[in-house]
Amino acid sequence: MRKNKMILLVIMILPWLSMPFMGKRTIKRLFPGAIFMFIWVAVESILAKKRVWWRIYERIIPKVIGELPFMLGPFFVGSLWILKWTFGNFTRYLFLNLIFDTLFAYPGMFILKRLGIASLVRLRPYQMVILFMSKSVIMYGLQSSADKLRKKPKSLFQKLFS
Repeated sequence: MRKNKMILLVIMILPWLSMPFMGKRTIKRLFPGAIFMFIWVAVESILAKKRVWWRIYERIIPKVIGELPFMLGPFFVGSLWILKWTFGNFTRYLFLNLIFDTLFAYPGMFILKRLGIASLVRLRPYQMVILFMSKSVIMYGLQSSADKLRKKPKSLFQKLFS
């Protein structure tokens, strides 16, 4: 197996090793936000390929979207962890996302380019940060809505006497 494929496998598998520390309840509660991010990034990768925002040079499985290791690894699991640490405090959520998105867009993409795995083409790193931050805001809104729907509505008696 080539070195870059091994790196992509590590990128995909390593975040999953942290999942047992999250707890079943947390995973179940925050799953809608993470699955949304997964689907959104899948659709985004099709658009990115069409508009040549970035290029993925190495794939784990040929003819499968190159973003798959990132989608299954850091984006999915990272979304769960960021929501776990910050959900309920939108300012902290935005700040933490800004840090991680900036780290991915600047040194992360630089490293991926040096390794010959991926590079930005028509998208600048600051544009990638804006793109990631907008997805984060949408994900937070979706997770907030999912939490509100999950809570049981109060009965008329509880509404009148609480």
